[in-house]
Amino acid sequence: MRLKISESKNAKSLYVIKSTYKNGIRSTRIVEGLGTVAKLEKELNGEDPIEWARRYIAELNKKEKERTRTVMLKLSPVKQIAKDEQRTYNGGYLFLQQIYHEIGLHKICAAISDKYKFEFDLNGVLSRLIYGRIIFPSSKLSTYKLSEKLIQQPNFEIQHIYRALEFISKETDYIQSELYKNSLKATKRNTGILYYDCTNFFFEIEQEEGLKQYGYSKEHRPNPVVQMGLFMDGGGTPLAFNITRGNDNEQITLRPLEQKILSDFELSRFVVCTDAGLASADNRKFNNKGERAFITTQSIKKLKKHLKEWALDTAGWHLPADNLIYDISELDETDEEIKKKTFFKERWVKEDDLEQKLIVTYSIKYRDYHRKIRESQIERAQKTIESNPTKIKKANQNDYKRFIKKTNCTADGEIAEKEIYSIDTSVIQQEAIYDGFYGVCTNLEDGASEIIKVNHRRWEIEECFRIMKSEFKSRPVYLQRDERIIAHFTTCFISLMIYRLLEKKIGENFTCHEIIGGLRDMNFHKIPDEGYIPCYTRTDLTDALHDAFGFRTDYQIVSNANMKNIFSISKK
Repeated sequence: MRLKISESKNAKSLYVIKSTYKNGIRSTRIVEGLGTVAKLEKELNGEDPIEWARRYIAELNKKEKERTRTVMLKLSPVKQIAKDEQRTYNGGYLFLQQIYHEIGLHKICAAISDKYKFEFDLNGVLSRLIYGRIIFPSSKLSTYKLSEKLIQQPNFEIQHIYRALEFISKETDYIQSELYKNSLKATKRNTGILYYDCTNFFFEIEQEEGLKQYGYSKEHRPNPVVQMGLFMDGGGTPLAFNITRGNDNEQITLRPLEQKILSDFELSRFVVCTDAGLASADNRKFNNKGERAFITTQSIKKLKKHLKEWALDTAGWHLPADNLIYDISELDETDEEIKKKTFFKERWVKEDDLEQKLIVTYSIKYRDYHRKIRESQIERAQKTIESNPTKIKKANQNDYKRFIKKTNCTADGEIAEKEIYSIDTSVIQQEAIYDGFYGVCTNLEDGASEIIKVNHRRWEIEECFRIMKSEFKSRPVYLQRDERIIAHFTTCFISLMIYRLLEKKIGENFTCHEIIGGLRDMNFHKIPDEGYIPCYTRTDLTDALHDAFGFRTDYQIVSNANMKNIFSISKK
């Protein structure tokens, strides 16, 4: 900033002016009017106004350098804003950008670009696809348009997004292995425990093709699906994934991905934890080799008769804290502490040349949960019988309609004129036998309480899928080509990984909905030549973000110089 003296016939006025540059063209603007020389002479008691003005401007320059200068804005109530000029930008992505660079995605993009010798900015495309998937998930075209809302504008065109998908798909294995290696520098990874699960994603089409095949939809939709298998480490961070055909048996998806982890990730010692649906005998045997082990849920209903009788026997139960033996039929259910406790029994069994430990747990709290769910389902079944029996069709394993039975005879044994529907009490009684019981199998010799504790954290991988489907809106999928489908889920996987690392940085005090909503709301109003005014509400979440990431955007105005410094910090 410098002094400008403007002379007219009647007065000599002093102004603070500043040089600005736009599209390489230099211009000046008035920062502040100091007044006329005559007026200043009176106010300064004879001091030279020009000398005073120069000292004042020197102080302004010093404060600006220190980024503490107060910004004075002149706004006119009769002057229209410029037409088609963008004035608001999102800055929530800056926190994601810092993690993006911490795990070396910009270097991964550079390596892929060097390999294939293309000239478009893969790093720009991938980063915007990820920020968009987390903050404002939408189609690839909409993501391109929404990326213009970010403070740092995109430097690619829409066709580059679709070209980038081809290379992302080709290098998905490389991206995953490099992400794992790079993440070890950014955070601690608990690879001693690996959780694996499968889900599927539907398409808004009817024609099967390539990966898109008709299979059992976990969302009960009559559309082709693709299947995603996901490994998560013991700390809740995604580790690796694969995409398979929608009609593949999910049990056969585990070993190929695990073999990839063994080779590409150079991991050899870990415990694989899965649910019962993925716990085939072959999968258990595969993880009964070397330094690998398994923990898997076990359906009590599907145990052999002698094991089922042992599991449901009310005698012979233990607590982790003592050596006493309990009979669960004699528990005092009025004791609130007893209700909270989890009892267990265990034994080693050998089947199909595989020796494993069967652990069964029981708790009153879990039993009451089962009863509450079933009572709600029975109530729905009764309402259906009374109001709309035409809705009653074949029910699956967990459908409330399983409690409805259909007969063609009256209570007297006579043939009825029409089908009679009623609640099947035998099904209720049969299910009630298993209330409160839970089974786990493992080849580990660790104590039952430790095995149960590890297995309990399977909810986190289920939450990973929920975040992808709900918050990231990763389905329905509209892409048609297999390579683009794989690339889409690669960006979803990376987005999930970055989001989980962000969660770790700020702690566990905020929900997924709050975090993503907070990032989406972190908008700024741009003041030309000055900086950015935050338009969001400062909250505990924004404070936690700024404290964890080492920069702040919650000042009354963030100067251009300070914002450039934030860009630099977010890319270290």
